[in-house]
Amino acid sequence: MREPLEQTDDAATDGPMLFGRVLDGKGGGRPIDWNKVQGWRPARPGEVLWVHLQRTAPVVQEWLEQELEIPEPTAELLTSDATRPRAFRDGEVLVATLRGINFNPGAQPEDMVSMQLWSDGARVVTLRRLSLQTPRDTLSEIDNGRGPTDAGALVTSLTEHMVHRMNAAIVDMNDELNKLEELDFDEEEPDPLLRKITSIRRNCLALKRHMGPQHVALEAISRDAPDWFEGHDRREIAETIALLRRFLDDIDVSKESSVVLLDELRGRSLASAERTSYMLTIVAAIFLPLSFITGLLGINVGGMPGVHSNIAFWIVCGLCAAILSLQVYLFWRWKWL
Repeated sequence: MREPLEQTDDAATDGPMLFGRVLDGKGGGRPIDWNKVQGWRPARPGEVLWVHLQRTAPVVQEWLEQELEIPEPTAELLTSDATRPRAFRDGEVLVATLRGINFNPGAQPEDMVSMQLWSDGARVVTLRRLSLQTPRDTLSEIDNGRGPTDAGALVTSLTEHMVHRMNAAIVDMNDELNKLEELDFDEEEPDPLLRKITSIRRNCLALKRHMGPQHVALEAISRDAPDWFEGHDRREIAETIALLRRFLDDIDVSKESSVVLLDELRGRSLASAERTSYMLTIVAAIFLPLSFITGLLGINVGGMPGVHSNIAFWIVCGLCAAILSLQVYLFWRWKWL
């Protein structure tokens, strides 16, 4: 599941911009540097500017407000750490916050990475704090001449790649559950299994908690997007929504499977403990009368019968053997053994 960090060489030499492209309307695009982004206007019909920014850079909010004339509350939303998925329309502008799986080293599937998005149809601005591979997928398509042709298609491509990448985490969890279901729990140590199953269940709950609002955000884009978001874009994002819904259903199934495995494992552990307790109770019940007899004959007072007899010991042994045999027979008859 691990992937390389997003390349940041552009950001190191080009201000807050990680990369930028000018879409040519035919599936391709040409690179653009940070200086040329300032005051950019389409050189020919159909061109769309896309810039991907590091939102923690100190100049980003000021640039959003001054260059793009974005209202201050919206600019703060685009650069803040409020990462709950949402989307809304402001006139001809679309604003969204989306989340993707965190594939950075050391991250867990439930650690989600946010991406903020702003577009007025002629310009698309995406922002992130941590590395996110989704924009690079779309960038690769553009550089190969097979990318989106307009702003609506670009938004659709980004959301589609983001949702598709969730499939890897879900498939990994399902594979792990399948392996656990094939194990013989009687031959496995319960503690490591409990930790694995609990971790999978926690991942399912976290993904469901994050992906549920994302489903609502994508529906808002499909329903309320501006006019530059064309009919084919709405149809494609509807397919992405349907795919996300299937992923949510898969997460529900994985969550239920993990609950079943936990119940089975705990049930087996409880049954094993009960069997052990039962056997100890049987052993105690068998030796209780024998211990009583030997304890009674062991008291050191005068008048104890058989003290001077040579066969008294063997008589007591025979009596204990008879009591033991009678107990075993009765326990077997009562189906306690």
